[in-house]
Amino acid sequence: MNDVAKKAGTRPVTPPLGRCLLVVAALLAVLTGCSGTGSFIGGKGKPQEAIRVTPADRAEDVRADGRVGVEVPDGRLESVRVRRIEDAREQEVPGRISEDGHSWAPEKGARLGLAAKYSVDAVAVDGGGHRAARHTTFTTAVPKDRFIGYFKPENRSTVGTGMIVSFEFNRPVTRRAAVERAIRVTADPPVAVAGHWFGKSRLDFRPQEYWQPGTEVTVDIGLADVEGAPGVYGSQRKTVRFTVGREQVSRVDAAAHTMEVRRDGELVSTVPVTAGSATTTTYNGKMVVSEMHEVTRMDGRTVGFGGEYDIKDVPHAIRLTKSGTFLHGNYWSDEDVFGSTNVSHGCIGLRDVQGGSGSTPAGWFFDRTLIGDVVEVVNSADKTVAPDNGLGGWNLGWAQWRAGSALR
Repeated sequence: MNDVAKKAGTRPVTPPLGRCLLVVAALLAVLTGCSGTGSFIGGKGKPQEAIRVTPADRAEDVRADGRVGVEVPDGRLESVRVRRIEDAREQEVPGRISEDGHSWAPEKGARLGLAAKYSVDAVAVDGGGHRAARHTTFTTAVPKDRFIGYFKPENRSTVGTGMIVSFEFNRPVTRRAAVERAIRVTADPPVAVAGHWFGKSRLDFRPQEYWQPGTEVTVDIGLADVEGAPGVYGSQRKTVRFTVGREQVSRVDAAAHTMEVRRDGELVSTVPVTAGSATTTTYNGKMVVSEMHEVTRMDGRTVGFGGEYDIKDVPHAIRLTKSGTFLHGNYWSDEDVFGSTNVSHGCIGLRDVQGGSGSTPAGWFFDRTLIGDVVEVVNSADKTVAPDNGLGGWNLGWAQWRAGSALR
């Protein structure tokens, strides 16, 4: 597996991970996994088909009247949520689960918005009461000769002090200075904020140090009619606001097999963990929580591990990198590995039970975590995580960060 994190309160926990990359299954995320076996819904056939989602994961240019649906050949759907994300106005697509529980469809007349990104989160239960989850995303068509930016964090959200404002553009930007100038990030109380480009399609913003707790951040997006590339113009004009909550930074020592959770500088708890094994080590460096899932699916085949694992109900999963590093609950390993041995595929594991529990170390940490919290890994045999792998920009010094701006 790969990476993960949250708040403080009671006792420690830790599961085995590994270069944990998972395949976000349907209600939560299917991008990678750590280890484990066992069948779930539809034990025969391809495990990815336990929950079938239309459009396909990461589909692009989906029509506004395109078909959206979720099906399970066996078992029944427990919950389905389809929503527009990375937009100032998060919207759910209304729909319902069929009486037999085998499918979900939008309400009659429901249409998708153009130039939008959607997520599909579904959870299904089989006859034995076992749960499986799937998380997918897709984007709808953008009018010809227009570009937009999908961004984090969500409007009106409360985030951790390590949050980085991140834009992913649907088309390459060659006139980067014009685009960067059209996006203004301000803070109250005031603090200098700079942009940094990763290639031609991603632009992130952050201050020199972590945000101060209580800071109110405003992102003014004035891309409408801005020429991002010859003949390609922006179409967005909106304002996004978010609040910075308390400070929580968790430090994972891969050699000591522990995670120190600090809230506002004070040590709250030391939790036993299991990190990546000697052959699938965990990245060093500062990583920022970007997603949180009560349960998700992790399939090694989606991250190059072959059939080593396919865990359909990984509890308390916290994403740390885009490549699949998670900090998550682990119920399949022996309890004695937490705090003593690294056995994961790159993730950070905390002790948990199947189905998840708030009384386990994983549940305790999950309940005290915010999107934007920082998890830093030290003393691993691996390299430092790349600054564009998830929200890893804090691994660049301020001078390096500012050097990546088109306005310097």
